[in-house]
Amino acid sequence: MAEVVYADASRVYPGAHAVRAVDRLDLTVSDGEFLVLVGPSGSGKSTALRMCAGLEDVDEGAIRIGEREVTDLPPKDRDIAMVFQSYALYPHMTVADNMAFALRLRKMSKEDVSTRVKEAAAMLDLTKYLDRKPKALSGGQRQRVAMGRAIVREPSVFLMDEPLSNLDAKLRVETRANIAELQQRLGTTTIYVTHDQVEAMTMGDRVAVLKDGVLQQCASPRELYDRPANVFVAGFIGSPAMNLGNHRLTDEGVTLGGLAVPLARSALDAADGLSEITFGVRPEALDLVSDGGFTLSVRLVEELGADAYVHGELESGEKMVVRVDGRTPPRLGDRVRVGLRDTSEVHLFHPETGLRIP
Repeated sequence: MAEVVYADASRVYPGAHAVRAVDRLDLTVSDGEFLVLVGPSGSGKSTALRMCAGLEDVDEGAIRIGEREVTDLPPKDRDIAMVFQSYALYPHMTVADNMAFALRLRKMSKEDVSTRVKEAAAMLDLTKYLDRKPKALSGGQRQRVAMGRAIVREPSVFLMDEPLSNLDAKLRVETRANIAELQQRLGTTTIYVTHDQVEAMTMGDRVAVLKDGVLQQCASPRELYDRPANVFVAGFIGSPAMNLGNHRLTDEGVTLGGLAVPLARSALDAADGLSEITFGVRPEALDLVSDGGFTLSVRLVEELGADAYVHGELESGEKMVVRVDGRTPPRLGDRVRVGLRDTSEVHLFHPETGLRIP
């Protein structure tokens, strides 16, 4: 096990307009931590992982694994094991041979190889499949073989690049839980890349959010949700996304569709000098009410069983989503009254910089 440190590490693709795929990434992954890199397509998350693996150059800065700087070391000398989106199994080899391949390259004894493979197979419930070829396995089983191949190497760091993308929804949930449990049992430092925020929020000890190669925030899933550092994180983390819009700032607060929303004096002081502010509120912080509130014209209702999401429009044209009881949702075309549960659940951001206030 080992700590992983990105010290202002950058990957710059040359050209007429140089592209900074990863831009001065400053991030420390603690020994034994499960860190998730998340962001939209093109955010640099996979590039950052490949830089750690030695599959992408580090053009600026450095990367350390444990006590060693590995910036210029080849992948085989970094003591890492990588699990890819594609399982990358040898089709002509059995499960046991696929798992043992890297160990045999190290010239380990047959007894040691057999012991490690059997232990990993038992851990992953693969014992009865050791003599099968990959084509005889399901997608989930193949992914477990890929995990087993990484585990038997006993690396300092696991690097996982969207390993569940090829699985169906039910199997993804099951395998997600298995990977998280396995990492806790092994205690191996793990960096996991995904574009799926549900995976990020349910698996990671901490989650690092990237946009255009720049780290936006790195925090626990709860902190990301409750105190996003900027508008991008606020809109990216959470499904459905946080309701965000610019509103005129008064001496008391903001006006939301005719509803006066008072703000704490500390927030007003922090926003001193601004004429408007970016106001955010999550769908679950809003309620349908009989009196007061503001009017919302229902444009879409997503029924999900226990809950329903009402997509509507304010008189100003601003879009808004409200989570309601799935048993009694309003109907398309209705005009409903919506109230705010608690003013402490609002989020405020600078309208130009996008940074959180206060």
